[in-house]
Amino acid sequence: MEKNTIYLVIVLVLIGGAIFYLNSVKAPVPSASPQQAAASGTNTKGTEDIYSPYLKAPELVGIKGYINAPDNLTIASLRGKVVLLDIWTYTCINCIRTLPYVESWHEKYAKDGLVVIGVHSPEFDFEKDYGNVLAAVKKFGITYPVVLDSDHVTWNAYQNQYWPRHYLIDANGRIRFDHIGEGGYDETEAQIVQLLSEAKHQNVPMNEALANAPSIDFGKVGTPELYFGNSLRRASLGNVPLFLSEGETFNATIPAGDLAPNVPYLDGSWTNNADNMQLASGSGAVELIFTAKNVNIVAGSTNSTNLTIYIDGKRVEKQDYCQDAPAGGCTVDMKRLYSIVVLPDYGTHHLRMEATGSGIQLFTFTFG
Repeated sequence: MEKNTIYLVIVLVLIGGAIFYLNSVKAPVPSASPQQAAASGTNTKGTEDIYSPYLKAPELVGIKGYINAPDNLTIASLRGKVVLLDIWTYTCINCIRTLPYVESWHEKYAKDGLVVIGVHSPEFDFEKDYGNVLAAVKKFGITYPVVLDSDHVTWNAYQNQYWPRHYLIDANGRIRFDHIGEGGYDETEAQIVQLLSEAKHQNVPMNEALANAPSIDFGKVGTPELYFGNSLRRASLGNVPLFLSEGETFNATIPAGDLAPNVPYLDGSWTNNADNMQLASGSGAVELIFTAKNVNIVAGSTNSTNLTIYIDGKRVEKQDYCQDAPAGGCTVDMKRLYSIVVLPDYGTHHLRMEATGSGIQLFTFTFG
């Protein structure tokens, strides 16, 4: 009898162990998807991160300053809102041309739950200065929050490589739309309206008011952005020595005869700096054959330098450029973007820009 009892205990232990093992290897019962849970009335809090096919938006990180915004502004604090993240910098002409659209979206849809955040990620060192960015925000009439990503920490978190870039983040903190560069304004606004409608669970009507912005025919702009300086220059300049060390000063004379298109030629004594070329002599000039309607420069000056502009050999007298300077000239002082040519139509032209007074620093030519 005692022996049979022992056998019975062993059998029971084996059966219990088998049951425990079988329960341990059962497939877990899946949670309801957000859609299933919503249909059944189940609370879906937290499930959207599991089932959403969209990437979670990185947080604002490494921010050095805030304009029109509290210093605790985060993406996480805006859950339930739709966020438009605009990565830009204030001397970028492509960024500048998008600003009227971004501001109009802020004005039209903030009441419906849209939050626009301008992430200012500079191209040049002088664009890291808070006072410079603040002046640009006021100049362009920006009323939405702007954060200073001066060391490109947020830029890198988004793995970005472009100015401008627009990210649309939905009410669950997910990136739902991404647009690089200018254009695509109708598509972007349609996406804004769609995400706002989703967030509010009701139709948000499209606001038909148009942004007051210039139109650019990029198919007629034949000259790319042209960089100066040791670290940023992507192509050789027409009459500048091919190998220049940083800080080296050289003399240049514009050759007689035809100039190659889309290549700047310098006249005078210039110093090759890291991100610009600076006029060392008391006067100098730049000539360029370009194809566009508008010409801009990113420039500054250690002194106040006056520019005189010639198009196709004729001095420009009444163009709308450098609006704070008299017609026919342009005083360059603070580092910013200057509009130096505004023509009535697209075409190929010969530009001569004469500088009186040493110290002007040329960073880029841009075109539109």
